[in-house]
Amino acid sequence: MRQFASSGAACRARPPWPGRLSLARSLPPLKHSRRPGARALAMGTDSAGPPRAATPPRAGRRRLLLGGVAGVAAGMMGATWWPEDGWSNPCLAGLPPDLARHELLQAAWSGVDASRVWDMHCHIAGTGDGDSGIAVHPDLFSHAHPLQFAQRLFYMDGACAAAPGNSVDTAYVARLRHLLDEFPAGARAVLLAFERFHDTAGRALPERSTFFVPNEHVRRVAQAHPQRFAWAASIHPYREDCAEAVAAAAARGALLVKWLPAAQGMDPAAPACDAFYAAMVRADLPLLVHCGEERAVHGGGTQDYGNPLRLRRALEHGVRVIVAHCASLGSDRDLDQGGVERPSFELFARLMQDARHEGQLFGDISAVTQINRCAQVFPRLLQQSDWHHRLLNGSDYPLPGILPLFSLRRLQGMGLLPDTALPVLSRLRAHNALLFDFVLKRTLAQGGQRFPASVFETARVLARPARPEAQT
Repeated sequence: MRQFASSGAACRARPPWPGRLSLARSLPPLKHSRRPGARALAMGTDSAGPPRAATPPRAGRRRLLLGGVAGVAAGMMGATWWPEDGWSNPCLAGLPPDLARHELLQAAWSGVDASRVWDMHCHIAGTGDGDSGIAVHPDLFSHAHPLQFAQRLFYMDGACAAAPGNSVDTAYVARLRHLLDEFPAGARAVLLAFERFHDTAGRALPERSTFFVPNEHVRRVAQAHPQRFAWAASIHPYREDCAEAVAAAAARGALLVKWLPAAQGMDPAAPACDAFYAAMVRADLPLLVHCGEERAVHGGGTQDYGNPLRLRRALEHGVRVIVAHCASLGSDRDLDQGGVERPSFELFARLMQDARHEGQLFGDISAVTQINRCAQVFPRLLQQSDWHHRLLNGSDYPLPGILPLFSLRRLQGMGLLPDTALPVLSRLRAHNALLFDFVLKRTLAQGGQRFPASVFETARVLARPARPEAQT
């Protein structure tokens, strides 16, 4: 049986990862606290430093601030709902040996070639406090924009990315690398760059861009840790140099290009994309496109561009297209039926059922287990076995680390999870949100039907021949 990386018996008493935002310590626990009052950590190893104070000097201020954030989030998700594992990621370091050896984890890896498991939807984020070139819109730091302010806190909490004495940009990558090091050898994550919003003239507009993650930063991170990371570019098709940018990204090892039309302002159905599509075909790169409603990234004001039916132009040009999240949230106008509103997933399904797109159109199952998506689409994805060879797994990290977004009890109530899996998965997420996402999706089943190993062995679609240029 395959064994997981484990940091030994000392893990049982290890404190939280140092990069966590103190959300949970600032909020009352639901039933109990899982936070050991143990020693400090220095990037995953025990430190001989003094014990942490039980009540930090500014805990009162944080409690007021983050208690208000939790109230905002509760209002967004329904006043009667409260997350079963609390609001904050405990960010524990190292899988305890008994958890690493648990039969649920062993079963998840059974029959899976770990060297082919590439998490194809993994975000790189930060605040730009290092030399990354990351830029974040000021609204995400402003109390005048409470929803965006709250989102930033939850994203960084989910990623355990606020390390004392270290930059957020650096802590984000360090935690992600730590999580992947607890996967079997060969498993990797594809790190996504994120382009700015552009107008129709191809000009970047920072004032309409929620955030920006440069291609070069993501490439450098992946190059520094090639055993665990690969990278994906983000290139706006309205850029005058878009074709050259695609060729350069492919030459430097990018595995795909990522778009979020609702936030970045590209219309996949526009003739202005044709030069980009031609370049993508020449480079043989797939295009990962967010379709359906976008709630996480604000600023673009172009929700209609996320309509799955608008991808037909790319498909007609011969581009391989991966629809992020299988368009599992929201609704779009049915362009084939006079513009009537239909679930975005239904429009995605229409494309999948078109035989012309076999081998060219794929669905990314990241985020489909979230509380606001699972009931609507997950059973269909499980049962639609003729799609399974066209489904690809991604985590949408750091979202698996944001506790309020998932409900194991709801999945159990839908008949998708056995009772015995809930405490194991809950405990696993406290240590490793990335591994939690993988094991959860491998465990979910209905009527004996579950996702096959091929859904997770995404290298079958993403792998590219090694090129000397990729090392420059």
